Amino acid sequence: MASKNYEILSGNTVVAVWKDKELTVLNRKLLPLYLKKISNADMWLETRAIDSHRANSRLLKKALRLAEKDDVSTVIHVNGATITDNYWIREIGSDLTYDDVKFSDDYFSNLALKGNYNSFNRAANSKRTRTPELTNVGSFEKCWKLRDGKWWMYKKATHDEMFSELFVYELGKVLGMNMAVYERGDGYVKSLDFTDAGTVNFEPASAFMGDNEDYSDVVKALQDICPEAIPDYIRMIFMDTICANPDRHTNNFGLLRDTESGKLIGSAPNYDNNMALISRGYPSKTASGDILISLFNELMDEYPDYRKYIPEISEETVRAVLDKINMKVRSKIIVDLVVSRFRALSE
Repeated sequence: MASKNYEILSGNTVVAVWKDKELTVLNRKLLPLYLKKISNADMWLETRAIDSHRANSRLLKKALRLAEKDDVSTVIHVNGATITDNYWIREIGSDLTYDDVKFSDDYFSNLALKGNYNSFNRAANSKRTRTPELTNVGSFEKCWKLRDGKWWMYKKATHDEMFSELFVYELGKVLGMNMAVYERGDGYVKSLDFTDAGTVNFEPASAFMGDNEDYSDVVKALQDICPEAIPDYIRMIFMDTICANPDRHTNNFGLLRDTESGKLIGSAPNYDNNMALISRGYPSKTASGDILISLFNELMDEYPDYRKYIPEISEETVRAVLDKINMKVRSKIIVDLVVSRFRALSE
């Protein structure tokens, strides 16, 4: 890929210049958190690229006739813009505005989600070249759909993946947790964009933690940059623990940030739980040495005051959630699993 020099913007405010591989910061308070930690715009852009290992990603790039398909070139094709924040880039000297690069249609959504030949052929014959799918990160086949002026993420899911995602969502709602909105679809699960198209900026935890997902280290970081997010973080990993979700990593949780002031507001809603519970089969009953239970209890031993953020779980609560979802699963096993894992924490 040919080297490019460009400005990095938040909305219509230039926050930095990336020229000759050097970052010059002009507005630190609005600078993406990743660039506060690592002064390399190419690396930041790579984190915003669609996963090249997804089969539909390759079809999408082919339909768009992208000459250069590396991550940085892919993101530059849409000026680095995403649905979930207002950061973007333009070449130095360009007169583009944020309104010029914001996404306004979901034309390529079916290709990104389904990857069938009809959607590929339709996309390949279109004169359109801009799509939020090029910056739609993650390993599952997915797409952004525009419904009644709101963006929704549609993510491919098996029956058990869909159940697990919906179960965690409904249980979290009952327990008063900060949850992203989910709905059931036909072969996919739908989630409402919790940033309202970049009205607030989502900063993934990877922007300030890198790959380090150690519970204690995350808490220490949040104490420093956004203590308001700690209660929701504790509740999120509590939910991961009782619902046997091993896939919490620094790209599927994070913080929300005010677009005008750059101030961190608090935790983003809990989302991306399709690897929990029964998505990869029914876990066995809780046994000694369960890693998630051990890690959570270690954190509570280190920060006993944070136990106040843990809600109570009962068999009746779990059964009520199962009744609401109304999907065919082994209900007794799920009730026993969740309740036994909860009891293992309180012990």
